[in-house]
Amino acid sequence: MISRRDCLRTSSASLLALSLGACKPTTAASPAPLPASATAPASSPAAAAAASASPAASSAASAPFSVRSPIFVLNSLDATISVIDPLTMTETRRIPSGKEPHHLYLSPDEKSLLVANAVGNTITLVDPRTGQLQRTMTDIIDPYQLRFSPDMNWFVTAANRLNHVDIYRVTRPAGGGFELKLARRLPTGKTPSHVFFDTKSTVVYASVQDDDQLIAIDLATQTPRWTIPSGKMPADVFVTPDDRTLLVGLTGDSVVEAYDVTVNPPKLIKRIPTGAGAHAFRAWGDQRHLLVSNRVANTISRIDMQTLAVVDNYPAPSGPDCMDLSPDRKFIFVASRWAGKLTVIDTEQKKVVRQVNVGKSPHGVWMLDHAGRL
Repeated sequence: MISRRDCLRTSSASLLALSLGACKPTTAASPAPLPASATAPASSPAAAAAASASPAASSAASAPFSVRSPIFVLNSLDATISVIDPLTMTETRRIPSGKEPHHLYLSPDEKSLLVANAVGNTITLVDPRTGQLQRTMTDIIDPYQLRFSPDMNWFVTAANRLNHVDIYRVTRPAGGGFELKLARRLPTGKTPSHVFFDTKSTVVYASVQDDDQLIAIDLATQTPRWTIPSGKMPADVFVTPDDRTLLVGLTGDSVVEAYDVTVNPPKLIKRIPTGAGAHAFRAWGDQRHLLVSNRVANTISRIDMQTLAVVDNYPAPSGPDCMDLSPDRKFIFVASRWAGKLTVIDTEQKKVVRQVNVGKSPHGVWMLDHAGRL
C-alpha cells in the first residue's frame, strides 16, 4: 500500500492524483508541447560559454527574464544543485549536495545559500552570487524544510522523516558568518512539513501533513501554544504581513485554508478553492497577493490575502512545486517535479515561455534577484 508520505516523494506521474488525501494511480494531464526553442539543453556550447563568461560581460548582456543572478534548483533524487545562467537559460553545472535536498534559505549575512539535505543530515552552503560550493554543516538531523526568523535570532528545521521540529539559537560572530546551537527538539505528529514565522519573531507555525495538524510554537519558551486539526495533508504555511491570518496549502485537497490566529485556538475563516494538490507558496511581493502551486491541477493560483479569493491562474506543467519570482513579477520560475525541468511562466501572457532540463525530482528554486518575500 502506498502511504500519503510516499505520494509526496515519488517522481512517478502515475501517482500524481491526490483525491481527499488518498493516492490513486492516474495519468497526469500533459501540457501542450513547447516549441523546440523553449527547452534549453542541460549542457551545450552556450552553457559552457556562460560558465566561463566574466561578471562584467554578464552584467552588460540583456536579461530577457528580468534576472541576472544564478538560478538554483535542487534535484532531490539526484543529490545535486543545478546552477542556471539566467541570461542564456542554460544549466552551467551541477553541485553535489547531501541526500535529498528539498528546500533552501539565505544566511543572515546574505553570503551563503543554505541547502537542507534531509536524508543526508547535512546543510550545504553555496555562494548565492557565484554558485561556488563553500562548506557543509554536519549533524543537522533530517532538515527537510528550514527557515531563519525575521530577526535572525532563530533557525528552525522540520524533520519530515523523523517527526520533530528543531529550534536553534543563532549567533553572529563579529568576524562574519553564523553559528547554530540547538535549543530544543519538539516531537510532532507524522511528517512535519513546512514552517513559517510571524513578523515579530515570536512564534513559528508548522504543518504536520500525515496527521492533518497545525502547530504554533512559542519561540521564547520553545513550547507549543496550540495544536489544531486541519484539512487533508497540509503542506506549506504562510502568515499574512499583518500577522492575523495563517494560510495553509492542502495537498490532499484542492483548497487553501485561512485561519484567524489572533485568537486561541485559531478559527478557520475560509477555504479558498485553488486547484487539486495545493502545495507551495510564494509571496507576490506587494504584501497583498500570494502564489500557490497546485501540484495535481498543474496550475499556479494567485490569492488576494485581503479578500481571501483567487484573482488569477497560470499554467504550470508536470507537478509544479517550489517557485521564485522575478523582481518585476513578470516571470514565475517553478520546479516541474515530474518532468525534471525548471519552468518559466510569463505572468502577463499567462503561458509557459521556457523550460530548462535539470535533475531528477527538482524541488527548491531560488535566486538572489527576486520580488519581495511578503
